[in-house]
Parts: sequence; C-alpha cells; structure tokens
Amino acid sequence: MSSRIVTIPNILSLLRLLLIPVFLVLLVFGYFGWALLLIAVSAITDFVDGYVARHFNQVSRLGQLLDPAVDRLFILSTLLGLAFVDVLPWWLVAVIIARDALLLILGVVLANHRFGPLPVHHLGKMGTFAILFAMPALLAAAAFPDVAAVALPLGWAAAIWGVFLYWWAGVAYILQAARMIREVRVAAATASDTVDR
Repeated sequence: MSSRIVTIPNILSLLRLLLIPVFLVLLVFGYFGWALLLIAVSAITDFVDGYVARHFNQVSRLGQLLDPAVDRLFILSTLLGLAFVDVLPWWLVAVIIARDALLLILGVVLANHRFGPLPVHHLGKMGTFAILFAMPALLAAAAFPDVAAVALPLGWAAAIWGVFLYWWAGVAYILQAARMIREVRVAAATASDTVDR
C-alpha cells in the first residue's frame, strides 16, 4: 500500500467531492437533468478509481479513507437534496440515516472493546446498490415525465428493497458485534476464574 497522495484514484475521489455542491445547486434550482448527469459521472468515477487503484497498484492510505468517505457524503447529500426538492419523502431519508447513525454508534462501542470495524456484509452491499439505483431512477422520473411510468415504479421498488436489506444488514452487524463482545467477556471471566483457583 502506497503513502502517496497524488494518484489518479485520489484525484477522481476529490473530483467527486467537488461535484457534491454543484449537484446540490443544480437540484435546488430545478435542473434535474443536469443533476442526474452528475450522479452518473459520480458513479462512473467511483468505479474507475477503484479499478485503477486495484489494477495499477495505486492503492493508498489516503484513498482508503477518502473514497468511502466521499461515497457516504455523496449518498447523504443526494438523499437530503432529493428530499428537499420533494423527489424523496423525508421519512425514507430518516430511515436510511438512522441505520447509518446506528452503525456509527456500534463502531464506537466496538472500538471501546478494542475491536476494529466489522467487515462489510454482502446484505449491506446489496442494500447500498439498490438505494444507489433508486435515487437516480426517481430523479429521472422527476426530470423526464415521459419515462416516469417505468422509472417511478422501478425506483420505488429498489428504494423499498434497499432499505429492507440495509436494515437487515444493520441487524446482522449488531448481532455479530454482540457475539464478539460476549465472547471476550466470557474469555475474561474464564481467565479470572482460573487465576482465582
């Protein structure tokens, strides 16, 4: 792993970060088509930076922090922006953000027990993919009324399925963390009993 800062993947991640305020301005002023284009550009650069990092030996410490942070920030900004312009209902945004907040708290609890972050669960990946599909689909329905008859039901199906998988993964993370903490406590209690004897 490289400690370099200036790499193609890091530049692409920075580009995605700079696109966030542009996307929000376009959304707020009603340029839904251009906002949709920026979501597409963000998705493409996200794929390209991961591909380049893996296949051209440009994985860096900065990239491992920057890429997921920008992804989460872009998703959060998109959710809030789409709710602000009434493309998404606020309750859906609240449900998604509540799950992320729960996992943030879980991460603090694990850190207090000297555990690192849990490995990404495939359910979480599937849920994230579904939500990432839902957002541009619903935006496309708002931007282009001619495709709304197809984009709207597809977007809503993906959103509901994504939220379900998202929370299912969240419950799986909680159960895994509880099991890990319980095993540590049992091991500590067993060691204490052995010493006392």
